[in-house]
Amino acid sequence: MSTRRTTSRSTRAALALTAIVGSAALATFPLTTASASEGGVAVQYRTSASGATADQSEPWLKVRNTGTTSVQLSQVKIRYYFKADSPNATYRFACSWAVKGCSAITGTFGTLANPTANADRYLEIGFTPAAGSLAPGADTGDMQLRFYQANWQTLTQSDDYSFQGAPTSYADWTKVTAQIAGVNVWGTAPAGNEPTDPPTTPPTTPPTTPPGNGETLFDDFSYTSHTDPALASHGWSVRSNSGGPGVPGASWDPSKVTFVNQSGNTVMNLETSSAGTGASTVHTEVLTKATKFKNGTYAARVKFSDAPKYGPDGDRIVQTFFTINDLKAPMADDYAEYDFEYLPNGGWGEPANILYTTSWETYNPDPWQAVNQHSESRTSFAGWHDLVVTIDNSKITYYVDGALFGTHDAAYLPERPMSINFNQWLIDLNGQPSTTPRAYDQQVDYVLHVKDQVLTPAQVAAKVSALRGAGTAFVDEVPAS
Repeated sequence: MSTRRTTSRSTRAALALTAIVGSAALATFPLTTASASEGGVAVQYRTSASGATADQSEPWLKVRNTGTTSVQLSQVKIRYYFKADSPNATYRFACSWAVKGCSAITGTFGTLANPTANADRYLEIGFTPAAGSLAPGADTGDMQLRFYQANWQTLTQSDDYSFQGAPTSYADWTKVTAQIAGVNVWGTAPAGNEPTDPPTTPPTTPPTTPPGNGETLFDDFSYTSHTDPALASHGWSVRSNSGGPGVPGASWDPSKVTFVNQSGNTVMNLETSSAGTGASTVHTEVLTKATKFKNGTYAARVKFSDAPKYGPDGDRIVQTFFTINDLKAPMADDYAEYDFEYLPNGGWGEPANILYTTSWETYNPDPWQAVNQHSESRTSFAGWHDLVVTIDNSKITYYVDGALFGTHDAAYLPERPMSINFNQWLIDLNGQPSTTPRAYDQQVDYVLHVKDQVLTPAQVAAKVSALRGAGTAFVDEVPAS
């Protein structure tokens, strides 16, 4: 996101496109599934909506620790697999009641990489740190969950992989899967769709030939810290200067950009924190020093979060991946910006989760006037997502997890090159006025740009796989503009 957001999007002269999909699709690849007897967790299931059709599906679940050591629930992910009622159907998740508390439970929708006759979507259930841990032999107790079509049309569940209408009491159910720290430990997914975290491209998918010799920037963020000399030598700047966007008086702290190991893979972590005042608020941003990127393909794998890693929730936080150049004058027609912006707690007039993709032509900061086009989806996008935007001479196209999210018009094409940016910041302090310290994380696995080539999401995945397969952690072939 750029260095300003001063009013609600409802005040903008925006040309809205309805998002084609409202669910997140996570790529996957097979893992060996462990049985309950090997330890880990087991998932028990029942439903209070047992009919072949229903206004909403109600998978009620329990997670039971079958191992010999405590399990942190924040490391556990559960997937319930189902068949979408139409190709463009969107779904919403709700928790009616839970022993652990509904505020400690998250629900995210995804699209399967390998659809089957009875599954092409899934509901992924996760837990915030507030859910605590499970001792050996303990379970979560009731989690009375439900999901429904966004338009409240009747859904068919008799053709859903994970649905079973008969049980009236909890019983182990292996058509729901569970992971601990990214390793599948329970259940059997629909063929070819075993989950991973971070998601990766399934080898069971027919191979896609990587595109040819387009000039490429690729970085998998294999650094040790924000002071690692390689980070700067590879063209990245970690912001420390004050100013917008976000809370007045907030600082931008380079030390809050860290690099963490996850199952042998290093990812970049941006931490944003606050204790309810401008002086206590810390934002984070990483951007390319060069402004040399224009037409072509931009891609990143980003992990959004719905809940803070500690402290009270509710802040109007913005988690981003975007390209931008500078506004030389109010309403200058050579300005350009292309955003993925996730607001887990709403903001800009929105009450709850929303993901925006926005293409900017120009704006005037004071008085506020904007010329842009955006697409949006009002659902949770917590978790890892593959974000792709392509720019050619006729349009701008956004994809989330391989699915088309929005197409924007030629009027918003860039006239000048841009930088590539990631940042996380608070719109204001009105969403959470508490003075209790809290912090949020956004993570980035990799970034890719291919100059002047429009790649499909499958080609992006193939190119990233080929680069990593060749041992390439960083390359920058894109010439200076």
